[in-house]
Amino acid sequence: MPKVLCIFKDVYKDFYKLKESPFNITADPGFFFPSSRHEEAFNHLVYGIQSRRGILVITGEIGTGKTTLCRTILNRLDKSVKTALILNPVFSDMQLLQMIINDLGISYVKKTKLDLVGAIALFLIEESAKGNNVVVIIDECQNLNVRQLEQIRLLSNLETEKEKLLQIVLVGQPELSDKLKSPALRQLTQRVSVHYHMLPLLKTEVEQYINHRLKVAEADPKLEFTPQAIDAIFEVSKGTPRVINVLCDRALLAGFAKGTFSIDHTLILESAKETQYNYEHH
Repeated sequence: MPKVLCIFKDVYKDFYKLKESPFNITADPGFFFPSSRHEEAFNHLVYGIQSRRGILVITGEIGTGKTTLCRTILNRLDKSVKTALILNPVFSDMQLLQMIINDLGISYVKKTKLDLVGAIALFLIEESAKGNNVVVIIDECQNLNVRQLEQIRLLSNLETEKEKLLQIVLVGQPELSDKLKSPALRQLTQRVSVHYHMLPLLKTEVEQYINHRLKVAEADPKLEFTPQAIDAIFEVSKGTPRVINVLCDRALLAGFAKGTFSIDHTLILESAKETQYNYEHH
């Protein structure tokens, strides 16, 4: 963000009495909004993890809130569930194993891939004996190659006679679904017990989403987005949370510049023109 916009952003926070910026595009679980689709995805994942279903898949277009959902789940899981979150898996299959081991806090001697898998297996057996569960969430899985995905399948084979020792959540854009249809990955696909595709917010949820984020940020009660502004936001964003955030953030900057607490459709349309480049690249 340009320096001048950062300065304005700090000032508009004071103007609207915000304790933090309500429309950042970072995956902050503190702002998680349980829309009908997000709540359903959340319940699917929690069920799959708690019932030890093995491999779970969550897909969705860019900006639909997949990473925020994952961080929210990690924050709300019981302490008996040991977790790892891999955000950028563009590495070799060996490095992917090392990232999982490091995030789970497993002690190991770096030697061969077999040693790494052995260290993970020992950890899983020990945690299972304590009554604990282990889940690894891997984001941006559409970027994984067949070899990496096959490595994940082999990890999912670690199990007792009654349950999976490791729950693996694969998160990615719709291309991940296409990739899983590959004949080379049919053994992995057969092991997927839950597959949920996240959709954008419904039109009726957009206003609730905006008000929810303003409430979390403790905005001045006088600050409001008019009904016409909400309509304009939905028309431009099609309900995609990240685009809504970009629009609303810029609209608050414009609202501060005009000294108004009423964000109307004119400010939204101006913001849409200014951020058109962002829409094409998010």
